[in-house]
Amino acid sequence: MENVTARQGKNAEVRAAIAAERRELADLFDTLRTDQWNEQSLCTGWRVREVAAHMSMGFRLSLPRMLGELVKARGNLHLMTDRLARRDAAAHSTTALAAFLRDNAHHPWTPPVGGLTAALGHDVVHGLDITVALGLDRRVPEDRLRILLDGIRPSGLKFFGADLAGVQLCADDLDWSYGSGSPVFGAAQDLLLLAYGRRLPDGRLRGEPSSRFTRSAEEA
Repeated sequence: MENVTARQGKNAEVRAAIAAERRELADLFDTLRTDQWNEQSLCTGWRVREVAAHMSMGFRLSLPRMLGELVKARGNLHLMTDRLARRDAAAHSTTALAAFLRDNAHHPWTPPVGGLTAALGHDVVHGLDITVALGLDRRVPEDRLRILLDGIRPSGLKFFGADLAGVQLCADDLDWSYGSGSPVFGAAQDLLLLAYGRRLPDGRLRGEPSSRFTRSAEEA
């Protein structure tokens, strides 16, 4: 009984974190200029507006429709999400893209694997894809970061194509590290991005292997 109660309490904590993250990001989106919406994000090939459109895809598409779109993409999940993000970014105003997040703050959608923690990761990481690329000084609250940092696993690294072999991630703003090898130092939220396969703008990381995780001029 205690385990069930603890699990319910944890789930309630994560749901509250998801709702807060969505509302805060929606408020931030409402402040972006047109030129910022058209800037390149950390997601290769996606501007800020494609990332924002993708973030609300799970709220707007039913499961049967999602499966239908996946069939159209011949089972290629990445192809499907890319096509839908581009389509929806063109179809909806920036005001609507922000409202989709705010109005669905408590939507129960979760990714196919990973449950509530993965849903929180989806919102936090895509939010960082935008704010880091734009150079905005938004700090993800520590409680949300802790949930995601504590959930890093080799299977997740593989799924997101994150190669952390021979590297230890060392946060310089939290008491947290992951892995073993040559240290890479940075803010915890930046290191979280590395675990999700992102490459960061120059100057955000320190340590000998940091160049492995830094975006080239062509990517910027």
